[in-house]
Amino acid sequence: MIWILTCVMAFSFIGLLILQVQYIITIFKTNNEQFESTVRRCLDKVSRKLEEEEIEHNFETYSNEVEISNQQSSNQILNKTQIYEFSDSTVMLRGYQFESIQIRQPSRNMQGRSTDSRKSAILEASDKYQQQYLERYSRLKTVQNKVMYAKMNVAPPPIEQRINFGNLKNAITSEFVNNGLNLPFVLMLVNSNEKTVFQSERMTREPKSSDIITQLLFSYDPPSKYNYLKVYFPKKSNYLSESVSFLLPSIVFSIILLITFTITIYTIFRQKKLSEMKTDFVNNMTHELKTPVSTISIAAQMMKDSDISKTPEVFRHISSVINDETKRLGFLVEKVLQMSLFENQKATLKLKELDINDLIANVANIFAIKVEKSGGMIDVDLEAENSTIYADEMHITNMLFNLMDNAVKYRRETVPLHLMARTRNEGESKIIISIEDNGIGIKKENLKKIFDRFYRVPTGNLHNVKGFGLGLAYVRKVTEDHHGSIRAENGRGNTGTTFIIALPTIKF
Repeated sequence: MIWILTCVMAFSFIGLLILQVQYIITIFKTNNEQFESTVRRCLDKVSRKLEEEEIEHNFETYSNEVEISNQQSSNQILNKTQIYEFSDSTVMLRGYQFESIQIRQPSRNMQGRSTDSRKSAILEASDKYQQQYLERYSRLKTVQNKVMYAKMNVAPPPIEQRINFGNLKNAITSEFVNNGLNLPFVLMLVNSNEKTVFQSERMTREPKSSDIITQLLFSYDPPSKYNYLKVYFPKKSNYLSESVSFLLPSIVFSIILLITFTITIYTIFRQKKLSEMKTDFVNNMTHELKTPVSTISIAAQMMKDSDISKTPEVFRHISSVINDETKRLGFLVEKVLQMSLFENQKATLKLKELDINDLIANVANIFAIKVEKSGGMIDVDLEAENSTIYADEMHITNMLFNLMDNAVKYRRETVPLHLMARTRNEGESKIIISIEDNGIGIKKENLKKIFDRFYRVPTGNLHNVKGFGLGLAYVRKVTEDHHGSIRAENGRGNTGTTFIIALPTIKF
């Protein structure tokens, strides 16, 4: 059930994060496309305006002579001093207004005949004016065609002579602001030789080609003479990021939930593993306790049995068995107490001044019999001059016994055990204790785990060494409670193990 819940929750969280990230990416791309579209529209508008201004300028320049030559005929068409015999001061000729016309009153005997002649004169003047207007339009159209023909066949002047760069930047800035793009930008003008002839600002780094927006100038120029307008926005990424910043808190909260979920699942599995280890520990402890209890019980029955002769040899043997099994029982009880120490998370230490050199020497003397019994030897090298520490004697002694006992347990059967205990000072306020052996050693990947509760180094199908995985965890806890540290290293040639303990000393 835990695995099913873990998979479902992990799938849900990961799916949620992926959807949010994709949504942000989509919004970012859409905003980027809208941004570039707006910029291109603004640049296109400015470019068209430049083209129109240049065409108008060229047309006016080229047609100036034609305008001057036709000026006289045009003035005759709109001559305002012609004399017509009208009763009104203003005459309309088919939409063309002539003002301030001189009026002369005809005689009454001529009034009837003059009315028809006046109408005929108006129509004749209107037709004549329209004919001359069309002729003028045709001449101007011819001039325009000549201007365009000249532009098509004559190489355009350099771009520097065609554009005022200051006015160009102001026009582009104004267009951007009107479209809501109030961002700093770098304007570049590239001529037909791909040479930058104008750049509004110096750039600290070379921009990517995808970050530059390009617009063609004067599209009627020959393709070999094309000029390009390029715009680069240094703060474009920040501008686009702000548009999706409102979605970032949701991703942050989702990540926090995912981390919390991961920690919760890790804690559940860790507690599950510890529970299984504790169950195994209790089962093993129960099995181990049965053996010394049953042995002591049998020895006690033998002493009470009247059929067994009570010779001194029998008494010594039974006493030895009871003594050994009592020690074994006491050792098992100590393991239970060590486990209780971990459950309480805090040990009650009876601190006093101790000389660690003397303590190690005493422990080595006691342990020498056990080492020599296995065919090995133990050496002591006490180099530390400042060896006084403030510690709990019982726990420090048990710590040293655990390390030396492990050296005996995990020795190599084919090689005599060589156990070495050393001390040395590191600085004025620290003493280093090292316990070295030449045993079977520990693999590198297991060195960091050996101090965990209930952890035992895998030995395959061999289970010739009994234990509960509490000894080294107890050693580390005692060391840390004394404000020290411990680490394990492989010996030379990956044979044996060295445990190095650092403890603070007392300054005098």
